[in-house]
Amino acid sequence: MQLFVKDLTVIDFSYCCSERGIVGESWIVDVLLDGSLNDMKMVLDFAVVKKQIKAIIDDAVDHKLLIPEQCSSVQVSESTFHHDHEFVDLSAKRAHYYLQSPACAFAKLPTNEITISSVTDYLTSIILAQLPNNVAGLVLTLRPEKIDSDFYHYTHGLKLHDGNCQRIAHGHRSKIELFHNDNRSTDLEHFWCHRWQDIYIASEDDRVSKQHIQLSQNAHSKLLDSHQYFAYQAPQGRFDIAVETNVLEVVDCDSTVELLADYIARQLKLQQPKDNFTVIAYEGVGKGAIAHA
Repeated sequence: MQLFVKDLTVIDFSYCCSERGIVGESWIVDVLLDGSLNDMKMVLDFAVVKKQIKAIIDDAVDHKLLIPEQCSSVQVSESTFHHDHEFVDLSAKRAHYYLQSPACAFAKLPTNEITISSVTDYLTSIILAQLPNNVAGLVLTLRPEKIDSDFYHYTHGLKLHDGNCQRIAHGHRSKIELFHNDNRSTDLEHFWCHRWQDIYIASEDDRVSKQHIQLSQNAHSKLLDSHQYFAYQAPQGRFDIAVETNVLEVVDCDSTVELLADYIARQLKLQQPKDNFTVIAYEGVGKGAIAHA
């Protein structure tokens, strides 16, 4: 007997890539369970599927930075500043990134590359170990949202958030809809999606000096003039990141989707103050904010 749940959840995360750097991503999760009927004549109660399996997935990878342990471009080590914190040093083809975060902000996968296949295998083994004995098989389907227009991948952190959004390197794959004088502008959408492709979005308020950034000794030996530094203390711990300028957008606000929509609207208005603009910004799949200027 099989039981399925479509669109169980959406995983919003970032991952380390030896080519692209730190990449924000959003994948939709479908679940198919194989097994015998239990005493309630069910493979598994839908309420359990939706609550328990979603919770396992969230705890394993959601709002985390996924790290391919077997990739030579990534080094992970224990922090010398804080208990239960780790350093992550990523030397990608596009840019070099250096981080410190609580260990819970990272997910280390036994692979050399973060792909749908490697994340599916990782999650399948974790979930199966926590399901009842009558469940003999599990098929997870991870898939990106089908988007017919331009989209972008971004990574950020929200220091004021009391949940997992505070993690300094989690992200999303997002589309955007831009209207210029009430007419949709695919040219403007293309411009912003190109500008924010594989971007790290930092808040100016979180900027720190090189002297105050907390990174590994390896990172400090390799920092470049092109690196900029951001750090904050949040409920889960201390977060630090050094990002090169070519993969960075520094905004004059927090990077919530509400304020990012407003930020884009304000930039458009500055360029053409006599015109009107509407920005529909998405944060991953099916949610977002609208701003007008």
